[in-house]
Amino acid sequence: MAKMTFIKSAVKTRDFPESKMKEIAFAGRSNAGKSSLINIWANEKIAKVSQSPGKTRLLNFFAMGTSYIIVDMPGYGFASRGNEETATWKKMIQNYLTSREQLAGLVLLMDMARDWSDDEELLAQFAMKQDFPIAIGLTKSDKFSKADIAKAIARIKNQSRLDEVFPISAQTRAGCAEFEEFIYRNWIKK
Repeated sequence: MAKMTFIKSAVKTRDFPESKMKEIAFAGRSNAGKSSLINIWANEKIAKVSQSPGKTRLLNFFAMGTSYIIVDMPGYGFASRGNEETATWKKMIQNYLTSREQLAGLVLLMDMARDWSDDEELLAQFAMKQDFPIAIGLTKSDKFSKADIAKAIARIKNQSRLDEVFPISAQTRAGCAEFEEFIYRNWIKK
């Protein structure tokens, strides 16, 4: 497996790293487990996992060897952010999602216990307009029985109208390697 390295953090388009490698954007609520999944794929603690949600305020770029780049986007749905900061966040995310030609797809992480919300729907609609694929990672699957995992997958597929839904767990690492393999095979290698 390729070694993952931190490239840089950025807000403005002009500060994004210059690279020809394909990029995978990670999106999700502030406590969805984006940093935890990045650390599992890196096989080390490369992304900061915070006890208080909403700490990521920048776009963080990580290279997966010379294969592709993961872009960890700030989480949404964190209530203590003011209107000005929320507006800045939206602009930064829109600029990234619309300006990066090498963007190969969007990984949307969400807690398996949650229902599809307006926030996820907005991101999904935006991605569809930009014509890049989305895969959903349902986190914290270790807290559910096999039957409940199957129900959650069916529920999210129905609510989101998306087919690529993967149960994953940062605690047990269940499903994480398969999720990365799907992303690599379908979005990077193509």
